[in-house]
Amino acid sequence: MAEDARPPVPPFDETTALLKVQAAEDGWNSRDPQRVALAYTEDSVWRNRDLFLTGRAGIVTFLTAKWERELDYVLRKSLWAFHGNRIAVRFQYEWHDAAGQWFRSHGNENWEFADNGLMRRREASINDVAIAESDRRLHGPRPDTERGPGHEIPLR
Repeated sequence: MAEDARPPVPPFDETTALLKVQAAEDGWNSRDPQRVALAYTEDSVWRNRDLFLTGRAGIVTFLTAKWERELDYVLRKSLWAFHGNRIAVRFQYEWHDAAGQWFRSHGNENWEFADNGLMRRREASINDVAIAESDRRLHGPRPDTERGPGHEIPLR
């Protein structure tokens, strides 16, 4: 397998798709743009909300700005579907702005992977809902006891 491979690699089955989703959640919860960018091909193409970007350098720039704005970010992803080299997920994350207003962001992503397991395409649709701090559900990365099947994120 190539040096820059990121197992599991396609084609995905339920087990490997779940592993890929959890690895993505863990990476994003690190809030380390350099680490996250390594999961994508050098020429990865993204749509994030209304923004389009290409390549790891663009991913690092985007994520750096995102996590400077979205403070105390914490994410949960859930496998929605998979086929061949594609995975669909739904997700929620919580964060607050510099003024202290908390938000829960709801979204869906479609992922396409290269043969080496790096993501070459990511399309994300996201909506933000203001919440009270007391309504937060996510308080740090997912604990081991909440990993795997049976730990779906609630719709609201």
